[in-house]
Order: sequence, then C-alpha cells, then structure tokens
Amino acid sequence: MKVTPVVDARTRRWRAALFLFMLATGVSMASWVARTPAVRDALDVSTGAMGLVLFGLSVGSMAGVLVSGGLVRRHGGRTVIVFGAGLLVAGLLVIAGGAALEASGGVFGGLALFGAGLGLAEVAFNIEGAAVERTVGRPVLPVLHGCFSLGTVVGALLGMGLTAVRFPVGWHLAAVAVAVAAAGIWTVRAIPPGTGREDAEPRAGERAGAGGWRAQVEVWRDRRLVLIGLIVLAMAFAEGSANDWLPLLMVDGHGTSATAGSLTFMLFAVAMTTGRFAGGPLLVRYGPAAVVRASAVVAAVGVALVVFSSSALLAGAAVVLWGLGASLGFPVTVSAAGEGAGERDASARVAAVSTAGYAAFLVGPPSLGFLADHVGLRAAMIVVLVLLGGAALITGALRRRTATPVAGDGGEATGGGAAGGGAAGGAVPSRGAAGGGATSAHSDPV
Repeated sequence: MKVTPVVDARTRRWRAALFLFMLATGVSMASWVARTPAVRDALDVSTGAMGLVLFGLSVGSMAGVLVSGGLVRRHGGRTVIVFGAGLLVAGLLVIAGGAALEASGGVFGGLALFGAGLGLAEVAFNIEGAAVERTVGRPVLPVLHGCFSLGTVVGALLGMGLTAVRFPVGWHLAAVAVAVAAAGIWTVRAIPPGTGREDAEPRAGERAGAGGWRAQVEVWRDRRLVLIGLIVLAMAFAEGSANDWLPLLMVDGHGTSATAGSLTFMLFAVAMTTGRFAGGPLLVRYGPAAVVRASAVVAAVGVALVVFSSSALLAGAAVVLWGLGASLGFPVTVSAAGEGAGERDASARVAAVSTAGYAAFLVGPPSLGFLADHVGLRAAMIVVLVLLGGAALITGALRRRTATPVAGDGGEATGGGAAGGGAAGGAVPSRGAAGGGATSAHSDPV
C-alpha cells in the first residue's frame, strides 16, 4: 500500500518560502534583462562597451556559484541565502543608481553584486529544495525552478509594459529591489537553520574540519555522480543557449523582426514554466530516468527544427518543444544527485552538481558566440543538439539505487519511495533534512 507522507505546517512554510523567493528572483532577473536597452541608452555606450558592462554579471555569478557549496557546508543554507539575498538587493539598487547617474562603472559593480547574490542563493536553494524533498517524499525541485521561470515571465511582461510607458529604469529596478527584500525577509524567517551544514563530528578517517572544496572534489569519485554531472551540463547548456541566443537566432537565422524574436523567447519561457509545473506527476509515475530521457529527446527535436527548418513559423513553433524538453533536466538531475546518500553527504553532492550546471549555464552559451562568428548561429546550435543526444544515452544514471541502509544517518534507508511510482516500501520515520526533528514518511528525492 502506498504511504502518503504527512507534511507538517513548518515544512509547508519552508517549502512555500523557497517557492516565493525563487519567484522573486526570476522577476528580478527578467526585470533587468527587459530594461537592458534602456540602461544602454542611459549610459550612452556602444554595443561593445555594453558587453563589458554585462561582463560584471558573469563575473559575479560565477564567483557566487563557486563558493556557495563550501559556504553552505560551513554555515548552513539559511545563512548563505541571507547573504545572497542581501547582495542581490544591493546589486539591484546599485544598478538603479548607476543607470540614473549614467555611470557605467556603477552598473558594472551593481551587476557583479547582483550576480554574486544570485549565484550564492541559487546553489543554496537547490540544497534546501533537495532537503525538502527528502522530508516530504515528493518532487519539489521542478516546481521550485518552475517558480523562477514563472518569475521571468512576470518580470518580462512587467518590463515590457514599463518600457512602453517610458517608466524610469532606475525607479523600476529600485521597486523590484524593495519587493525582493520583502520576500527575502519572509523567506529567511521560514527556513530552518543548519540545512547542509557539516556535522561537528568527523567521520572515521576524516580529519576535523574537512569539507568545503575538498568535499566537493571528493564526491566526483562516484562514477554515477559524474554521469549525472554530464547530464546536467547538457541540459543546462540547452536552457542557457535559448536564454542567451534565441531572439537573435530567430532574427538573424530566420529573418524575423526583433519583436517576433522577443515573442519567441517569451514562448520559450512559458513552455519552460509549464513543463516544470506539470512535471511532478510524470516523475511520480515514470521516474527521473525515463522523464529526463524523454525530455532530452523532445528538446533535441525542437532544437533540430529550429536549426534545420527553412520555415520561420515552424522554427518558432518548435521553440515550444525546446522549452518543454529543457524544463525538467536541471532540477531533476540536481535532485537525483542527492538521492541515496546520507544527509551529510547529500548537500556536497547537490552542491557539486549544481555548480557544474550553473557553470555550463553561464560559460557554455557565451562560447557559442565565438563559434557562431565562424559558422553562423544556426550551425553553432548543432553543439546543443549533440549534447542533448549524449545526455539521452546516459540517463540510466538517474535510476534510484536499491534500498540500502545509510551508515551514520540515523538508520534511514533509501528505497523506491513515493516519487518512484512503485511500491511505497521503506517508508520510515525521518529526522527531516534540516535536522529540525520533524517526523514524516521518508521517500527518496526525485
């Protein structure tokens, strides 16, 4: 008989807080992207100079992503989210001030702060989301990332509307910063302390204080985790490539208008949001390996039609397949990284895979620009197609491990779980991923 986990009020509030702040983060990111032309006009700089200003976002984001996992292991997810949210809000305010004062250096610095806060918070949120999954025994990360995607849609629509009425970009971003700060305060109060933090007691043969970078490197000795990392690299690359290049791909590659290119990107964002919110039941019924394999194939079909079709209309419609296929890859693989491990190891594994995914998301798509200079943007997207095909071949790594006791983890066992769509076997009391003492029927994360 299938056991339905009982979720207490504290855990529901924890989950809702994560959803809210991811929504706010998506709104903030899309608000900046939508007002980029207005900022360029305010700064009165060339496209090349604007590219240098935008580099601040990449630098900050990569720095935040690279240090986030180690900081979570040392201080816990909530503390890292506090600092990430603070940097994100400060960045938005500095960007707003830089735009108002027409100071390129100010906008660069603001983007670096914004990116650092985003990188810190994103990895910590994946660790928190995986912890919630272990507590409630149901998929959480797809909806968590769906909230971010929904936020990008809301932020893009808001930005388009305010741009149409010529609302000052500085006041727009400042208002978004206030809203993000309010969401952050409520979120931090709802998140239990200590998620992902290393225990004070070292394991046998491990020196006290070992962890951080060393722990994140050591987890890659697991061949299964390496395969999961390769899957998340491919899926993040597919998502990031659309975010960075889709409007220009439609304009330059298929001869559409700039407005049509923007609307095509909006269609992609809506497809991503839909896939993430609708993916939970599919994961419960078919499991992560089958779902991600199908997702990679669907995304590959979409990319192939965009690249090889001579019809702009067909290419635009194929963007829906691209978005739906790419929607579940990142959250499901990140969730699978922590499955089958004890609580103290799960955070290191999730952090390592999240870092790999965000590295691909930030570094991979811009590299397509260099390739496109030689072969054209449509031909450069064949790289995305190849990566998706490779990911589809190794999704067997996402299958859940057989039930085995986890030493030193309170006697918990990993089993099929509610999310696996099979028997509910192995439903046992759980301490709760945050160590808060909550008791629920335990299932493996998806």
